[in-house]
Parts: sequence; structure tokens; C-alpha cells
Amino acid sequence: MSINTTDLSRPGQAHVDSYWAVTAGEDVAGCDKVQGDIDTDVAIIGAGYTGLSAAYHLARDFGINAHVLEANRVGWGCSGRNGGFCSVGMGKEGVDAWMRRWGRERAIDSYDLTRQAVRLVADILEREKIDAQRTAEGGLELAHKPNRVDGIRAHAERMQRDFGIESQFLDKAALARNFLDSREAYGAVLHHEGFALHAMRYVRGLARAAQKHGAILHNNSPVIGWERKSGQHHLRTPGGIVRARQVLIATNGYTNDTLNPWTSGRLLPVLSNIIVTRPLTQAERDSVSWQTYFKIWDTRRLLFYYRLLPDNRILFGARGGVEDSPAEHSYRKAWLERRLREMFPPLDKVETEYFWYGWVCLSYDKNPHIGTTDDRSVHYVLGCIGQGVALYSLAGRLTAQRIAGDSKVDYGALLSTPLPKFPFPALRRIYQRAAYAYYAYEDEKR
Repeated sequence: MSINTTDLSRPGQAHVDSYWAVTAGEDVAGCDKVQGDIDTDVAIIGAGYTGLSAAYHLARDFGINAHVLEANRVGWGCSGRNGGFCSVGMGKEGVDAWMRRWGRERAIDSYDLTRQAVRLVADILEREKIDAQRTAEGGLELAHKPNRVDGIRAHAERMQRDFGIESQFLDKAALARNFLDSREAYGAVLHHEGFALHAMRYVRGLARAAQKHGAILHNNSPVIGWERKSGQHHLRTPGGIVRARQVLIATNGYTNDTLNPWTSGRLLPVLSNIIVTRPLTQAERDSVSWQTYFKIWDTRRLLFYYRLLPDNRILFGARGGVEDSPAEHSYRKAWLERRLREMFPPLDKVETEYFWYGWVCLSYDKNPHIGTTDDRSVHYVLGCIGQGVALYSLAGRLTAQRIAGDSKVDYGALLSTPLPKFPFPALRRIYQRAAYAYYAYEDEKR
């Protein structure tokens, strides 16, 4: 199948029929498509968390009014499709690998960056009065097999010792007594940082805040051609050409391989799928002892993530699937419904009311990356594998600082690593199938 996930021949597509889109209220006004030619200092490709955060901070902090080019609508990609987890952490390696690679001090600096990211989102919500249905601070990491209990307990102890991160280990009985009772939860670590929110309300609120401070947003304006002439980037859209001195690529899992020669072969879009049930009755909640609105995830490599929404629906998501086809999506919906019933048998009669999917993004080293290309005029924030609510909001601010002339801004050891190219890029989907098969085997080992 094609590695591209955005059909540039059909701009202006409606949002997927997600719970977020249906319950987010009015769409963002004043996002006219590009009409005629435009000259600007900064053009941003993609109106998700990264692009909008960059536009917001450029306008608010530096008086630079960027033009944001969105192929469809604000929040159309994964910024409007994710589970709404605003969490610390980044990448798939984990802090133990960071410490081995860079040492304790640089690993701590990188982790602290992700804590800053969570605080930034909280600050934006408060400062701009965005009603994103933010939950209380906290999250639960569940051991999905008995043989994972010792590992999460030891990891929590290391995080306390090396990073000063407070957390609490819960055995199976304490978890069921105080939070929820799942057939696939044998213990948990209660993390005290991070929160959940309404994904679409946040992205739309961020867009309106960017507009208020002077950013210009353009829906229905995919970049269908890109040339460099006389020191400027000429970005061709169906309605006109945008000429900019600096460009930020902020399209993540929706980055077409043909967007720019530099992006080709460096990214692997990966499907994430979500169902949302009808609201639970109190009796149904009691049947599984579901007492928390915390965000929840498990210890699988191909993890499940879920939460109780403010109206008592279950949002239940997982990685999986490599094909963007009706048959694949139908299978994934049925699979998620079956896995929810297996984890919570008393809820086997609870119907699904929403299903959707989106493309997150995997780099070759499975880490996110912020940087610039060789001539320093093209910036990128790419490779976020499902942690973008917080991290890519911060990445937008960091990139805005770099664009505005702060050459000393520190992306941290992990984020500033150059974005590598996949070996034999044409085989990326084959790599993914093999990796998924291996991860599924590892996840279910006893």
C-alpha cells in the first residue's frame, strides 16, 4: 500500500465521525483557503498541535504572524483523533535506554522537557480560557500479565530514585478497590503527572488563540508543489503560491513522501484505532469498580489505552492494522469491541457508538525529532508515536523560538538527534508487519 496518508487531490475533507468532532462545538472560523499569492516570513504546513502551537507562540511572543497551511480542516489529522492523553514521556525506548546512551544528567534533562510539555498545555488552557474538559492529574499504567508486575514496580522505584518522580505501586486488590477491576490488570503504577482532555476542543482552542494573536490559518490548502527560488520557498497550493523565508513541516503521520525530497523515506505512518461506547449506567460502572477518570494504559508494546469520559462513556483505543481499507477498519472495530469485553466481561452488553482511526508516525529509531535541514530554513517536528498532545505542543514553542532567532534553544538530547532515513524505504510496510507480529508474540508471553 502507499505510504501516503493524505489525498492531496481532495482537499477540504470533513472530519471523521468521531466523538471528539461531534461534541467539540463550532468549527474554527476565519480559516479561508489560500487565494492568490502570499508573501510571509514563516509558512507552517499542518494545523495540528505542533503547527498551531508554533503559530501561537510566534505571534504571541515574537510578533511574527505566520501563515498555517492545512490540507483539510484545523485538527483534521491525529490532533483531532487521538485519545486526549496529555502525558510525560516520549519515544519508545524509555529512560533506561536514555541513561545508557547519554548518562544520567542528559536523560534527566530530556525527561524534564516532557514534564515542561505537560505544564505548557495546562498553562495554555488556563491563559486562553480553553474549555477542554481537563481531568485531574494522574494516570494508571497497568501490568497486563502477572510477569509484568515486578517490572513496573522496579521501574517506578528507579524513576523515584533517579528522577525524583513520585508514583505509587498498587497490587491487584488495591487497584480493584480504588480505581477499576479488569481481567487483564495484575497491578499498576499510579503516576501523578499528566491529565486527559478533549482532543478536538484543545486543538480548536489553540487555533483560536493563535488567530487572536495574529496568526493566519488556511483550511483546504494542501501543499502540492514546493520549489526554492531566490532564497525563498515557494509552496504551491490549489489557490495560489505562498512564498516564505522559513518553513515548518508539522504534518507528522500525514506527511506525504513527496512533500519535500528531504522527508522522503524517513517516516512510517502507523494506524491507531479508537471506539467510544454509549454512556455507562452507575450499575455498569459498579460492576467493574470503575471509579476514576484517569487516563489508563497497559504494558504491551502494542498497547491498549482507555479512559472514562466526562459523560461516562468508555474511550478504548489500540495500535494495530497496516492497511487503510474498509475491510481493515471493520475488522479493527470488531476487534476492539471484543477486546473490551474480554477485559471487562460484565460490560459485554455495552454498545459502541463511535469508531475512528488516525495515523500516528514512527521514525526509524522510534523516537520523535525536532530539527532543521542543512540550509537552516526548513524546520521539522516529526516522528511522534502517540504522545503529541503535550510533547508537540512544546515542540511548537521550541521551534517558534528557533525560528525567531534563538539559536541557543535546547531541544534536549533525544529530540535533537537527526531524523534518520529508513534503510530500503520501499520495504517500510514489510518491516512494520514483521515488527507487529513480533510485538504481539512478546506481549502475550507468560
